[in-house]
Amino acid sequence: MLRVLVMVSGGGTNLQAIIDAVKSGEVTNTELVGVISNNYGVKSLDRAALAGIPAEVCSAKDFASRDEFNDRLLERVDSYKPDLIVLAGFLVVIPEKMIDKYENKIINIHPSLIPSFCGTGYYGLKVHEAALARGVKVSGATVHFVDKGTDTGPIILQKAVEVKKGDTPEVLQRRIMEEAEWKLLPQAIDMIANGKL
Repeated sequence: MLRVLVMVSGGGTNLQAIIDAVKSGEVTNTELVGVISNNYGVKSLDRAALAGIPAEVCSAKDFASRDEFNDRLLERVDSYKPDLIVLAGFLVVIPEKMIDKYENKIINIHPSLIPSFCGTGYYGLKVHEAALARGVKVSGATVHFVDKGTDTGPIILQKAVEVKKGDTPEVLQRRIMEEAEWKLLPQAIDMIANGKL
């Protein structure tokens, strides 16, 4: 069984897609061992509780320095003994020592077709605002391994999504979630859990 730890910052729609895919058997050989959020009071924590998955908050606001937070975050991650760490909308820079320790065991979902609209400053609605401002006809989502750069790790899966006339950033964001993100992330986990990667 692949021990999966999911890290989140907000509403947790990608977390829910993973929970549902494991429950339905679409993702096999996988156990969701925990959820870590860097924010208190987010819907992700409710989703984890409803699914019976242990969840906790590790917030930088609770620590005097970034180094203290990074040490504590790594300590909390280690406590779950994960085989795979899934960043499902986790808006925190991953400490280098965590990337070293879990090399090729951390994956992220990004709401564009990397290398477009990625890197520092491109997260959440900002990605979709940039895509619409550029006038692209397709956008999409990418699942990739996490390395020490921002959105620079090896690509696992990508799915294109049509940009439609009159799209707002919010409408495009929702379509990319529904048509790409919620499908790709469970698919990538299943591939890793079953040695297909």
